[in-house]
Parts: sequence; structure tokens; C-alpha cells
Amino acid sequence: MKLVILDRDGVINHDSDQFIKSPDEWKPIAGSLEAIALLNQANYQVVLATNQSGIGRGLLDMATLNAIHDRMHRRLAQAGGHVAAVFYCPHAAEANCGCRKPRVGLFEEIGRRFGMPLAGVPAVGDSLRDLQAAAGVGAQPILVLTGKGQSTRRTGGLPESTQVFAHLAEAAKSLCG
Repeated sequence: MKLVILDRDGVINHDSDQFIKSPDEWKPIAGSLEAIALLNQANYQVVLATNQSGIGRGLLDMATLNAIHDRMHRRLAQAGGHVAAVFYCPHAAEANCGCRKPRVGLFEEIGRRFGMPLAGVPAVGDSLRDLQAAAGVGAQPILVLTGKGQSTRRTGGLPESTQVFAHLAEAAKSLCG
């Protein structure tokens, strides 16, 4: 089985400093849904690992998060793609949990649920914490320059093996090459 792990906000959909708090605020980045469909066609299981601290902060509830993900799943289906699973951390940063990226809890859970080591598994994100979590389990960190990606690259400190692509569509083409 081939697996790829994606962050959500800033990779698949446009991010917001005020958080994505409703299905209407979830807007895909051009080409991202088709990129997931391309990964699916190349026999990748696409899994999301996303921090959703808006829940812990009281900005949205689980029903709203589910509605946001339902919109994402419907839009993906229209583009011919799907995600196998969504793993999320609902905690605010001050909760100091083990699942909030850059900690590796979400990634470890993905490995357990899919019954496979994550060494070398591509993990796409737009923030340093996404890349650090990936590197922490031996996955292949991939930075996209959408969302916070350009700022992340400028700030530096990327894990040594990080690959950089303009957007998810470019990363998907490289993986499916």
C-alpha cells in the first residue's frame, strides 16, 4: 500500500488566521482537489493530519468540523478523488497534548491504523510544525508554498530532507511521476 499524508489548511484549502469555522469558509486551492484525484489514481491512500485548535478554543464544535469535512469530501468526489481518513487534533496549544503537530501523535496513530511504518511516507504541509511531525516519524517532509509555505521557507529551520514544491498539484505530479 502507498500512503501520503496531507495537512488540510494551506495545502488543500485556503487558510485563515481566523480559522476555518464553517463549511462556507472552506475553499479549495486551485488544483488541489485534482491533485488528490491524481494521487488516488496512482494508488495512493490519501490521509489528512490536521491541527484543528478552533475546537479547543470554542470557535467551532464537532458538528461544524464534520460539516466542513463533508463539504471537502463532496468537492473531492466531484473532482474524482477521495481521502481515506481524516486525523485531527482538536486541542488548543496550551493543552500540551501529544497529538498537536509538531508532536508526532497524529502520525503515530495513522501508522497504527494503517498497520505500516511511516518511514519514507510523503507528508505534505505548509508549516514548520507539519514538517517537524513528519520528520519525527521518519516520513518524507514536503513543503508546499501555498498557505503559510512561503513564510515557512523564509523563516528556515526546515528538516534536512525537506522537498519543496509550489503547490499540492506539483508535489502530486512528482510523486506520481
